[in-house]
Amino acid sequence: MSNSELRMLIDGELVAAGDGGVYDNINPANEQVIGTAPKATSGDIERAILAARRAFETTTWSTDHAFRRQCLIQLQEGLLKHAEELRPILVAEAGSPLALTYDTMLDNTTKMISHYIDLLETYEFESVITPIAGDEAAHRIIRREAAGVVAAITPWNYPYFLAIGKLATALAAGCTVVLKPAPDTPWNTLVIGRIVLEHTDIPAGVVNIVTTDDNEVAALLTTHPEVDVITFTGSTATGRRIMAAAAPTVKRLALELGGKSSAILLDDADFAAAIPFVCATTASHAGQGCAIYSRLLVPRWRLKEAEEIAVAAMSQIPWGDPTDIGNYMGPLANKRQYDAVLRYYEIAKQTGRVLLGGNASDRYETGYWVEPTIVTDIDSMSPVAQEEVFGPILAILPFDDDADAIRISNNTIFGLAGGVWSADLERATRVANGMRASSIQVNDQMWNHQTAPFGGYKQSGIGREWGTEGIAEFLEIKTVARPA
Repeated sequence: MSNSELRMLIDGELVAAGDGGVYDNINPANEQVIGTAPKATSGDIERAILAARRAFETTTWSTDHAFRRQCLIQLQEGLLKHAEELRPILVAEAGSPLALTYDTMLDNTTKMISHYIDLLETYEFESVITPIAGDEAAHRIIRREAAGVVAAITPWNYPYFLAIGKLATALAAGCTVVLKPAPDTPWNTLVIGRIVLEHTDIPAGVVNIVTTDDNEVAALLTTHPEVDVITFTGSTATGRRIMAAAAPTVKRLALELGGKSSAILLDDADFAAAIPFVCATTASHAGQGCAIYSRLLVPRWRLKEAEEIAVAAMSQIPWGDPTDIGNYMGPLANKRQYDAVLRYYEIAKQTGRVLLGGNASDRYETGYWVEPTIVTDIDSMSPVAQEEVFGPILAILPFDDDADAIRISNNTIFGLAGGVWSADLERATRVANGMRASSIQVNDQMWNHQTAPFGGYKQSGIGREWGTEGIAEFLEIKTVARPA
């Protein structure tokens, strides 16, 4: 497999890096180089930003809502036509299990663009404040205007999902975009650029896509004075650096950062049904998801029962070759993440009792493979229970009562997602309302949907994606007062 001919999209053209530079794209399942991607120079980044600025200021993109809707329809149709080109790319460069590409990793994400296509038919970009008594002469118009040039920076775990989510939302708002994917997963995003060029009427410069493995070059997106908004998904540590870099030019920020989500099973919950689900989310895509359940909170008197069910459930999760449709978990995405997860596995052994896994896997001679892992007898303030591992490890923590469960779930710097299971719906809802996180599952009802806003409390981020709220991150609000 080779997609080395893929080029960056800058100012309406597919181009190589300015100096011809490339870097290797590596398959995490076998560590083989599958091809190369353009290694953008600082000049390439500059050109992309200035193209986006010119397109924002000289075209009707920001004001023609009907045209934007038409272009989003074209983009969605183009992506659907190229699904079978994108599918093996996501398996090869992200290590995604093939089965996951029929869900969030690819197919469902393309369908989610419909949310913004529909929203553009109804969204009030302009409204009028009803005059109040004694002030009838004033006519105040509230305008929601595109914020400008957006730098969209995406990670490697769900690269297509996050690229499309940011791109579709910013475009729906009327912004122009420079999109930079993680260096580990460049090809799927470069394909999006080619589809924009070949299948849509989006004007030159409105969408620009650049790739590089040079963080210093990429950092220009966070400091350049012509960038108005930064939307970033990634670690909290990197989010902090982006905030600092953006501060001198006071850029608007939409940050979706780390998570340490808890699944709380109250004492009347159906453990046999809930725990296998929790284990499956923990192991999905090798645990490389910001909102996965990495902490299982159970009543102290049911701890042993929970441990036994969890071990049995995690042991049954099929994992291995990501091209096998039957596998649910593939490799970690890169060597850095592999080393990081193995460090946490060692911490788990030193600070708790590992019930399952805890090692690198020798199932394959090459690739970034680790075992699905469960740890118990671990303090809730220990690193494995507090820090985002981004690997397939589940920490089981006991609690004494509902208030204690809420306390433990809230005792991290994160606040991204969570879940509560109980036979008593009102009780579960009370616990959910006490959790300091933005997206909470109660029993079998999942929160992840394109109509539902997603983001973080505390150090899990700023702002929201998807929903009606998502488009607001890319809009400025103007009040125009004039005589009635």
